[in-house]
Amino acid sequence: MTASRPIPAPGHNAVDFEQRVDFDRLRDYRLGRAMASLEASECGAFLLFDFYNIRYTTQTWIGGALGDKMTRYALLTRGGEPMLWDFGSAARHHQLYAPWLKPENCRAGMLGLRGAIAPDTGLMSSAVTQIKDLLAAAGVADEPVGVDIVEPPFLFEMLRQGLTVVDAQQLMLDARQIKSPDEITLLSQAAAMVDGVYQDIVEALKPGVRENEIVALANQRLYEMGSDQVEAINAVSGERCNPHPHNFSDRLIRPGDQAFFDIIQSYNGYRTCYYRTFGVGSATDPQRDAYRRAREWMDAAIQIVKPGVGTDEVARVWPRAVDFGFADEMAAFGLQFGHGLGLGLHERPIISRLNSLDNPVEIQTGMVFALETYCPASDGFSAARIEEEVVVTEHGAEVLTRFPAQDLFIANEY
Repeated sequence: MTASRPIPAPGHNAVDFEQRVDFDRLRDYRLGRAMASLEASECGAFLLFDFYNIRYTTQTWIGGALGDKMTRYALLTRGGEPMLWDFGSAARHHQLYAPWLKPENCRAGMLGLRGAIAPDTGLMSSAVTQIKDLLAAAGVADEPVGVDIVEPPFLFEMLRQGLTVVDAQQLMLDARQIKSPDEITLLSQAAAMVDGVYQDIVEALKPGVRENEIVALANQRLYEMGSDQVEAINAVSGERCNPHPHNFSDRLIRPGDQAFFDIIQSYNGYRTCYYRTFGVGSATDPQRDAYRRAREWMDAAIQIVKPGVGTDEVARVWPRAVDFGFADEMAAFGLQFGHGLGLGLHERPIISRLNSLDNPVEIQTGMVFALETYCPASDGFSAARIEEEVVVTEHGAEVLTRFPAQDLFIANEY
């Protein structure tokens, strides 16, 4: 019997001597999942503004500075092909370089840049009228339209023009939660990039370095390695570790600090969320004890992950909020935590004591999610934060994040 092989991180380039990511297959898979979700719903069409849903269905992308301004949108109709509205020059670019979309389905669009152009100029009214005509041409004018996220004036205009609007975000998140082999390979490649960045960080992590310098280093290395978006780098050290601020500062790192980092970036759209904790030169007994407990909680969660297990079972192996210094689960949300990874940072499943105990989700083969644990130290200010990304296989969880984390890593040990 051949031993199973690890999930590959094969490199950035297409080559003729290995089978790597098949992007045509990836596009077909994603659109097929979205269309199947539409067909199984009450909707005649999905109107999508969430730029991860737009990428999933149209296989197009422009940078976050423009992509989140609620101007790009896509329309899927039953039995139809995806239609996209984008900044005019971007639409023209798609016509030239995205042959999987019909040229006439790549259209110039402008709705107002999140209110910078007031709704009374009529851009939204004209857009809704155009969408209604397309729904009629597709034979679904009398069926509900599923919308994922929307600006209130656009929603009001849809209702004013007689459209029935329902929620499509739940349906799209359901479609996106099971990852194809190509998606898993891209997630593995993204994690491998962060493996390398953590090597750079431990070499640079010395007294006198500022948190923001580590952030700059990580950004530079990620873009050099091919990242298409560095969404955030958290850098947290010393007395800033507890309570966890979820950001970075210009604090000078000092001897004996405990420091943790989270690297959130994407490669070909597929994201990482990847914490590691280090000691700077040395570590105290309270710091080591906090790390040991955070690691035990992590290992217990990984061990239980397999197809058919409920997310409530995973959440129960983590401590209650009151057991590590918080009043309730809302106050501690995001510290003992799991979340799906894909084109978006927070996909399904979401695992925590806040939501999973009463509303569990069954873990399925092909899910990819990150597991995060956090443990404050008994010194009152240090803390350990660990995160592992896992792929659910038929045999259990395979870990994608490989920078050493079983024991507290001491950077530049004295």
